[in-house]
Amino acid sequence: MITVYQIHPDSLEVVSSPTAGCWINVLEATQEDAAQLEAWGFPSHYVTYALDPGERARVEHSQGVTLIVFLIPHAKPAPIDTPYATLPLGILITESNIVTICCTRSHILRDIAAGKIPDMPTVNHRRFILKLLLRISEQYLKYLRTIDEAVEQVEVRLHHSLQNREVLELLKYQKCLVYFVTALRSNELMLKRLQKSALLTHAEDEELLEDVLIEIRQAIELTEISERILGQMMGAFTSIISNNLNVVMKFLAAVTIIISLPTLVASFFGMNVNLPAANHPLAFWFVIGLAGTLAISIVLFFWRKHWL
Repeated sequence: MITVYQIHPDSLEVVSSPTAGCWINVLEATQEDAAQLEAWGFPSHYVTYALDPGERARVEHSQGVTLIVFLIPHAKPAPIDTPYATLPLGILITESNIVTICCTRSHILRDIAAGKIPDMPTVNHRRFILKLLLRISEQYLKYLRTIDEAVEQVEVRLHHSLQNREVLELLKYQKCLVYFVTALRSNELMLKRLQKSALLTHAEDEELLEDVLIEIRQAIELTEISERILGQMMGAFTSIISNNLNVVMKFLAAVTIIISLPTLVASFFGMNVNLPAANHPLAFWFVIGLAGTLAISIVLFFWRKHWL
């Protein structure tokens, strides 16, 4: 879906066709959208790069158009195997226009278009792009905090778990962290290349780009720390699950032994042969007392050994 916005200093105005100084926002891009962009004069291979889910972060310049591919975090709708992934965001820059292309409905771009992000619309295209990259970098940190909170909730359940469900859930988040750290490193390399290019010539732009790099590096450090901690947790909790299962099996074995002793006594006195005190009027209560005494004795023995 293509939406064209005329950028004003304090607002965005939807217009029907591209004009000088406009922002062309393409969300959930289709082949028809790509054909329309090509008809407006944008290089077809640049549009293709932006639609490729496996594209890496890069900066290229051709035919008077600069392409920036920046990998953005994406929250997948449930139910899914991996809650978060990364997708390429293509940014095409010409002398008069900006084009953003994403194969999903990026909520960051939607918030910008809806005016929910303060100080975002600007007639300065360079600052518009840098602020967009800064918002995306901050989104990585937000998703990392969400992942940490989810892992803490799984950790609480794991203390008493006997199944692999929680460990498999942790594996999902570990995969997310691998995607994040790979994308963040690619973004960092792209920003360093952008820093050396002639696209940014003002000191204010360089300062804002440095802020983006700081956010990216912070996100990389936090992701690597979370990934290491999560990897160690998975190994530790696998042992905890095995230990919990051993405790349950030990308890069941003790209960089986306790129950088997009264059964053994009843079996002896239930044989069809002459037995001591078989004709005594209190013979039944004698058998019950003997069985109960043996059961209580073994319970006390297991309790003192901490087997129960």
